[in-house]
Amino acid sequence: MFYYSYDTLIGKIYIAEENGFITNISFKKINAEEKETQLIKQTFNELNEYFNGERKFFDLPLAPFGTTFQKKVWEELQKIPYGQTVTYKYIAKQTGNEKACRAVGMANNKNPIAIIIPCHRVVGSNGSLTGYAGGIKIKQKLLELEKSS
Repeated sequence: MFYYSYDTLIGKIYIAEENGFITNISFKKINAEEKETQLIKQTFNELNEYFNGERKFFDLPLAPFGTTFQKKVWEELQKIPYGQTVTYKYIAKQTGNEKACRAVGMANNKNPIAIIIPCHRVVGSNGSLTGYAGGIKIKQKLLELEKSS
């Protein structure tokens, strides 16, 4: 596994690749060998286009590590349209268990590929911004960026 870090408009991010797949985009240092691979560079370029309001979809090979349930949640997150938000309850319904709101929240919390798997688009049932690995300010900034594009 390789990682490389970049400074962005939302702060430092770390991108990791393993065997030709993006496995992590994080706000914390990743335990791997530091090396800027072609795929990591492509990912950063696509993220920059996203930050500049030029990209709404990502075209990258992803391989997030997680449980079967977490992967199911992360697949549902990728269906949330750019610029829109849904609730934890909505994602729970989509995964087949409307009462699994807390489990959805925990899966969001464990999302290893921030931004591209858009857990920032999930809000509380009253529309409030709830936890985000990068912090609520970054979540708010990402949502504002998407609303303005």
